[in-house]
Amino acid sequence: MVIIRARAPLRLGLGGGGTDLPEFYEKFGGKTLSAAIDLYAHTTVEPLEYPAVEIEATDLEKSDRFELVPRLEPSGSLDLHKGVYNRIVSDFNKGEPLACRLMTYSDVPAGSGLGSSSAMVVTMVKAFVEWLNLPLDEYEIASLAYDIERKDLGLSGGKQDQYSAAFGGINFIEFVPNGSVIVNPLRVKNWIVCELETSLVLFHTGVSRQSAEIIDEQARNILNSESDSIEAMISLRDSAVEMKAALLKGRIKDFAVAMQRSWESKKATAHSISNPFLDEVFETALRAGALAGKVSGAGGGGFMMFLVDSSKRTSVARALEQLDGTVRPCHLTDRGVEGWRVNAPNRLSP
Repeated sequence: MVIIRARAPLRLGLGGGGTDLPEFYEKFGGKTLSAAIDLYAHTTVEPLEYPAVEIEATDLEKSDRFELVPRLEPSGSLDLHKGVYNRIVSDFNKGEPLACRLMTYSDVPAGSGLGSSSAMVVTMVKAFVEWLNLPLDEYEIASLAYDIERKDLGLSGGKQDQYSAAFGGINFIEFVPNGSVIVNPLRVKNWIVCELETSLVLFHTGVSRQSAEIIDEQARNILNSESDSIEAMISLRDSAVEMKAALLKGRIKDFAVAMQRSWESKKATAHSISNPFLDEVFETALRAGALAGKVSGAGGGGFMMFLVDSSKRTSVARALEQLDGTVRPCHLTDRGVEGWRVNAPNRLSP
């Protein structure tokens, strides 16, 4: 018997995050800059020889077993897994149920701000693509993952995370008012990538946050034509363009200036993006020599990233380690979502 594995990279939201919300890009057009990193969401699909669907999220310590049915009803537990299974069965298996064991885990905790939920959906879709030999490319995988999350399950959020996970690398992504997405992979010179990695300090605050509340507030502010929030979102979009230009030219300090301006704009889009602890982390890093910083993702917690001169990297890391949280190493990766097959012993019984 063959089992199928897949993995998709998580991402750092460098700039423009929030402008990938439909409430914004359908009116103004959105632009984001993101970089895939060597932390992953992982999936294993094991075809079963008995009539059942088994789901296990090992990192969340959640599992369930169902009769072999064409639709698993979302219930608030393992809904991402159920949503992927339901779409694959209905759209690509003629409504016929699939006897399988679906197992997942992520390299980071939930609520990290690194796009882990969307990367998980992307990697699950890719595992089924590999199993069923489905002719879906990166755009189609990302689009399907978005539809599962946002339309089928009604989860709040934007579009950049699915495309970053599917494509990998450093991407400038444009969100067109008609709903189209244009992924522009940036050909960043190797020395610039090395310099960016050397300048980057990634800090996990230890605070898991629910991004939906922040995203819902941002969406409400746009729909209600709150001028301050809309102006901040436009500034976020424009900062992503500036950051792209600075990165391509290797101007890391200019990149840091744009990132800092982007963070100030982001805080103006919703009240709960920052909090006293995040402000303390930010000020600690700046006092130790950081040039700029921001929360990755919607805000409220998860991972924060800081840009530093390489001579200050150790001092910034040491200062942050005095706070509740963890400095995590990471490297950028060009690899997007990947799927492969491995031989395994037959699974004959539950």
